[in-house]
Amino acid sequence: MAYLEHMLKSVAQGSATRDRILDAALATLRRDGFARTSARSIARTGEFNQALIFYHFGSVNDLLLAALDRISALRMARYREVLGTASNLAELARHGRTLYLEDIASGHSTVLAELLAASSGNSPLRDEMLKRMRPWLEFTEDFIAQFFEGSPLSALVDARAASTTLLALYIGLDVVIHLEQDSSRATAVFDAGDRVAAALGALLGGAAP
Repeated sequence: MAYLEHMLKSVAQGSATRDRILDAALATLRRDGFARTSARSIARTGEFNQALIFYHFGSVNDLLLAALDRISALRMARYREVLGTASNLAELARHGRTLYLEDIASGHSTVLAELLAASSGNSPLRDEMLKRMRPWLEFTEDFIAQFFEGSPLSALVDARAASTTLLALYIGLDVVIHLEQDSSRATAVFDAGDRVAAALGALLGGAAP
């Protein structure tokens, strides 16, 4: 019994340490950018020994990918929850704006933009980032197909092409906002989306979506 309690305590402590390292990695990447994020800077942010990074994650890149995985899982769950309540195009546009602003506030968009930029000259990192894009492409494609199923627009919407376009728009918007440090372009994009959704809704005479 004592051995089991010791093992459970060790596991809990290890999990807490990993979470602390992941939090520090996210904070450092958001603050300093990929080029200035190192084991030393992450350890300084979290106030722990940098050797813990290599013990728990193996490398700084593996740590940053793990940090992205954690925040992406949370965001994916949030997207499923919010978008699942959209019953028409106007609601979909409004939810899209809300979710993107949450991505900015949570740091998800910054982390994604930094790692995508870094991956352009790093083949192993690029391969890992491509793996992480696929679930989002699949989620978006499935959602679009289901959302427009049975609607007057279903014959016009190519879910696969639309999912690729939306992901490209998201990533491009992320990069521009990250470089300019100005989210006004996102506001303009979503304002335009609201107008398109309203216009299509009027043309469809209120028919879903």
